[in-house]
Amino acid sequence: MNRRQFVIASAVPALAARADTPQEPELKFQPMHTGRRPEIGMLLYPGLTLMDLLGPQTALSTSCNVHLVWKSRDFIESDTGIGLRPTATLADCPKELDAIFVGGGPGQFGIMNDSKVIGFLADRGSRAKYVTSVCSGSLLLGAAGLMRGYKATSHWACREYLPLFGATPVDARVVVDRNRVTGGGVTAGLDFGLVLLAKLLGEDIAKMSQLAMEYDPKPPFHAGTPKEAGPEITKKVRDWLGPLDGVMRQVCEQSAKAMPR
Repeated sequence: MNRRQFVIASAVPALAARADTPQEPELKFQPMHTGRRPEIGMLLYPGLTLMDLLGPQTALSTSCNVHLVWKSRDFIESDTGIGLRPTATLADCPKELDAIFVGGGPGQFGIMNDSKVIGFLADRGSRAKYVTSVCSGSLLLGAAGLMRGYKATSHWACREYLPLFGATPVDARVVVDRNRVTGGGVTAGLDFGLVLLAKLLGEDIAKMSQLAMEYDPKPPFHAGTPKEAGPEITKKVRDWLGPLDGVMRQVCEQSAKAMPR
């Protein structure tokens, strides 16, 4: 055997072993700071509106420890059919959180009177530095007794239900009232995430995150609010949401009666 044949023969077992070895996961983005990473608990549930979660999770994930929390670690399906895998359960989510977060979505109808979920939110929310939401998630916080006496926002189509939980509705993209930080509907999650990040780690980190995401929105249409969309488009959307709105009203009224006092 000549030298070349020897080198090839020696390399083959090593290459075979490497092929059988599980590949290392791809590198993730490094943290944007070297200090303590805030602990964020983000509630998952079947039927969650994906973008309610994804916007703030993207803004926070490179600087915070984000726990995606549900009853089990089994995959669940978002409202658009995309699967999500929880990283923590209600039981093993950290007790002391810098922020507890809830997004909205049609799936929340099934959990607004779920004693385990409501109990989890009430427990973590009573100790969290910030109690937060995007879209109709603020109504879930309300069902847990966490919005009484606070100003808050929600999706424009269900903001009117906030007073059932003792909250004062505000027409705004993001509302901050003491340690309650609530975002409007769906796309407001990015704005919300950056506001919360600035409160947790300072404006420079939030600005870095905004630039990294190239978040510089210039929508093709000025139709993102009822005022901008006008009465005709708004009516069409309300008609489309009609069946869900009826369920939302009923569930909110039931939840308000059962709300922790």
